Amino acid sequence: MCMIAKLSQVGKYYQVGDQRITALEPTDMVLNEGELLLIIGPSGSGKTTLLSLLGCVLYPSVGKLVVDGNEVNNMNEKELAKLRLHKIGFVFQNFNLLAPLSAEDNVLMPLKLQGIKQVEAKKRVEMALELVDMTDRRKNLPRQLSGGQQQRIAIARALVTNPKMILCDEPTASLDKDSLEVVMNELRALAAQGKAVAVVTHDPRLKKYADRIVEVKNGIVSEIPID
Repeated sequence: MCMIAKLSQVGKYYQVGDQRITALEPTDMVLNEGELLLIIGPSGSGKTTLLSLLGCVLYPSVGKLVVDGNEVNNMNEKELAKLRLHKIGFVFQNFNLLAPLSAEDNVLMPLKLQGIKQVEAKKRVEMALELVDMTDRRKNLPRQLSGGQQQRIAIARALVTNPKMILCDEPTASLDKDSLEVVMNELRALAAQGKAVAVVTHDPRLKKYADRIVEVKNGIVSEIPID
């Protein structure tokens, strides 16, 4: 199993006046290709901070963070943006789809940012939509789609660039039971195809989809056994 991200005593702190607020205590953790890692814990525990560090959205305050062989601590904002665009796909709780754009144009957006030629981009969008079984909805606007369908479009957008890592922040929070199962089975399938998938949640129903589970409590990360 190939490691895609490694945290070595990585912590995150914020200075507010003369007070230091700890978002994440120094943590050792890895995320591997071909696995679905579940990150659980109550609101405010530090799990989104952990996901943001993995996604190169935040710099560590302490420790060493390596993502796809790149030491994040030594990268500037432009280099981090390039790493995020080419290596990491993000899936959010509120979908973050652009309302005026069709489903396929939402999926196309990251490829436009990468400067991919139109013929290649169209082929990739078709493949991504097919993978999440949304080809028949490609011309629909987000408001014409259910929550589960919007989330599947968001997954297609995350994977259209063929990233090594897919990071999901509460991706099933607004979904019903059937939509939850569809979305999680798709994420599970992506992990089986070799992607590194990390899912932040406080929903215990997601445990059965995980290869590994880490729990975050008061900024402290610990691996827990799968029931």
